Amino acid sequence: MSAKIKYTDEPLGDVKVVRDFLPPPEQLAFREEGIKVTLALSKKSVEFFKSEAAKHHTQYQRMIRRLIDAYVESYDLPPLTSRSTQTARKRAAG
Repeated sequence: MSAKIKYTDEPLGDVKVVRDFLPPPEQLAFREEGIKVTLALSKKSVEFFKSEAAKHHTQYQRMIRRLIDAYVESYDLPPLTSRSTQTARKRAAG
């Protein structure tokens, strides 16, 4: 690992610009408000999350919460406008 990297002035080839997808620091600093719920899960599911949490040195409740948050993010669509609601109703009717 002591070999030095020698940089040369070569063409880079095809370059692809990647969209900045990281949230700004102020979005990382706050904690989202939580709400306590009572939820009955299968024994198999809880055992799975406890096992995985132990492997990754985290809390199983946190893993479940992040899973649910990821699900919500993937399905959190912008609200329909009145026009798009009317169009959707017309399509459903017929």
